[in-house]
Amino acid sequence: MDNVVVLYKQLKTEWIKSPINLKLCGSLLDKLKIALTELSYLPTSNSPASQQELVIARDVLEIGVEYSVATKNIPAFERYISQLKCYYYDYKNEIGESKNKYQLLGLNLLFLLSQNRVAEFHTELELLPADIIQENEYIRHPLALEQYLMEGRYNKIFAAKGNAPAESYNFFTDILLQTVRDEIGACLESSYERVSVQEAAKRLNLKSKDEVKQFAEKKGWKLNADGFYHFISELAKPKEPIPSRELAEQAIFYARELEMIV
Repeated sequence: MDNVVVLYKQLKTEWIKSPINLKLCGSLLDKLKIALTELSYLPTSNSPASQQELVIARDVLEIGVEYSVATKNIPAFERYISQLKCYYYDYKNEIGESKNKYQLLGLNLLFLLSQNRVAEFHTELELLPADIIQENEYIRHPLALEQYLMEGRYNKIFAAKGNAPAESYNFFTDILLQTVRDEIGACLESSYERVSVQEAAKRLNLKSKDEVKQFAEKKGWKLNADGFYHFISELAKPKEPIPSRELAEQAIFYARELEMIV
């Protein structure tokens, strides 16, 4: 236990430094995970853990969640958050509530939203108290983004990045914004015959022509000499004329039949 405490204190000291030495923190996390397995890292009924062990394990996992975001390691994030929820929900009476609980649970909600895992998003939301859902800024942020997404209010999603309640939220927000841009790009292809670079930048909420060109290359758009992206297929089928005379005769026939019935 003494070795675990020493490593834990060292990790906490390094994590609050600015700038953070991510390589050293990663090394300390690896050592702590090994050391904690010798204790009751994930306690069972057959191996009860002390309050100190539970608190240290929870704190280490919380740092692990934020470390995985800082290193952009999504699989590691999922593993850490999955283990952490055990301490938040199953052992809250033994160790109390962490001050970081709702910040990290909100981060997990944003992660699920960025991966389009909406069913899991709502399952996690149902585990939270109603007052927390309504009032906690960390929970309200991903909830508002989900609402904007369902309503198609994409401009609100773009604006929300600057209002993130924590720096770590920006990683998954960027992933969500890219998903939104892909959706807008697909809508542009279906709705417009052509669009200028300037208009595409406005619609996609991109700041420069270079950003538009990078997005267009990923989508396979071709910029013509006239400065427009054209979306009409060269093999488009000719439009069939509307049979207006036949439709009018059909409507008159139905009207007469209806009058006879009345």
